[in-house]
Amino acid sequence: MKLYVMRHGSAEDHSESGIDGDRALTPAGRERVRAVAKVLVDANEEPMHIVTSPLVRAVQTAEIVALVTRLGDRGGVLEVRRDLAPGGDAVSLVRRLAHEGKKRVLLAGHEPDCSGLVAALVEGFGRSFDKAMVVGLHVPDQGPGARLRFILDPKKLELVTPPPA
Repeated sequence: MKLYVMRHGSAEDHSESGIDGDRALTPAGRERVRAVAKVLVDANEEPMHIVTSPLVRAVQTAEIVALVTRLGDRGGVLEVRRDLAPGGDAVSLVRRLAHEGKKRVLLAGHEPDCSGLVAALVEGFGRSFDKAMVVGLHVPDQGPGARLRFILDPKKLELVTPPPA
């Protein structure tokens, strides 16, 4: 399975409700997410399945990626899962999705959960996620051994591939 782990874009510091989960993306955050999604399209790395945390900033990130990549036009699916809320069990979710035979899945979530997920899947990964950063992985259908494919730097808007192991 091609797995794309994405941290949400830049969000407002406080929501009107005062609830952290209600914080929305800033205009600059929306633009950065659009630009990152366009890089995925240009690199032929569009997801077919997007799963997002239920927090507003992650849902908005996932919706923008779905629009830019024309997810619905390609028969793709966007779903909201508590597994990706802060402190959720994203590793089990990834294992289920791989076992189900999903092919191109983007997970929209939060820090430190995004970096923790990738570290749990890829030995030696020790980097934190910038806002709107995407890490591309290959996850086998069964067993351990996910492989890092690329890191999409949201500031430079380029895919950086790791050197061969």
